[in-house]
Amino acid sequence: MIKLVIIGSGNVAQHLIQAFAKSKEIKVSQVFSRQKETIIPLLDSSKITTNFNDLIEADIYIIAVSDDAISKVSSQLPFENRLVVHTSGSVPIESLDNKNKRGIFYPLQTFTKGKDVDFSLIPICLESENDSDFDLLEKVAKTISNNVFKSNEKQRKALHISAVFVNNFVNEMYRIGNEICEENKVPFEILKPLILETVNKVMTLSPKEAQTGPAKRNDMQTIEAHLDFLSNKNHATIYKILTQSIQNNGKEL
Repeated sequence: MIKLVIIGSGNVAQHLIQAFAKSKEIKVSQVFSRQKETIIPLLDSSKITTNFNDLIEADIYIIAVSDDAISKVSSQLPFENRLVVHTSGSVPIESLDNKNKRGIFYPLQTFTKGKDVDFSLIPICLESENDSDFDLLEKVAKTISNNVFKSNEKQRKALHISAVFVNNFVNEMYRIGNEICEENKVPFEILKPLILETVNKVMTLSPKEAQTGPAKRNDMQTIEAHLDFLSNKNHATIYKILTQSIQNNGKEL
């Protein structure tokens, strides 16, 4: 059985603990958490430590903390020559202290506390500094996911930036749409079938093929009417930028 130690107690750490708990080939031997109470519902308290010096020996140490903390945490680990990986999509492998063997275990998904996910569908991107470490990471990843990929730093960064566009930025569009609905006393729920259809279309069509709307049609009368309606300057600015992006699509700039 492969033994893991997970370092962190946030969304990613908690979801990894739950996912590995279902695997018969993986044992989460210990979790490091400065906030022990957040992990107790997921793991026996005897397996939780708040002290780096109490970390036990394991096959892999997974650092699942904020991007800014990865380097500091890896430098505080009181051992050498063990496999240590982080879960970030944007932090270089070199940010991990080189006293240990280094790798990446990046699950490409948005995680929210209390919201269950099907880990078997989540892509996991892997990197390592040698083949034997990659083989181990791949074996671990495949116990919880059916979508495991080898990536380099540039590819991982590209995926992370793309994920910000298709997830974080799209969600901000939902927030703005909801805000406009609330201002005009219209239920946001009316838009949900449209949201679902938009998502479903890009499962079978390319985003370019799926694009519709006044910007795609170059319907300037409708565009101007929308801009006149928008009283919030920030909403209007975003509308103009996205309209221009759609209109420029396929053109040489």
